[in-house]
Amino acid sequence: MYDYGACHVCGSRMESKRIKQDIWVKKKLIVVEDVPAGVCPQCGEKVVNADVGRRLAAVVTDAKRFRKTRTIAVPVIQFAGDVA
Repeated sequence: MYDYGACHVCGSRMESKRIKQDIWVKKKLIVVEDVPAGVCPQCGEKVVNADVGRRLAAVVTDAKRFRKTRTIAVPVIQFAGDVA
């Protein structure tokens, strides 16, 4: 198991978990499931190690893989109102 160390945002100890990682590629949203990551139990920050990052980059550049995967519908809403 990889030691993610302390969260760089709040300093809490990161925990190893499997996450869904969303990545935008050429104006398309891709969701990669079961990605090993460090997740902060305090603030929710997520990080992956360098090997996982390289594998994610390879996965999202393999266009053939997308034709064989399931898809999901994602609602899009407009943020309304001023924030002061």
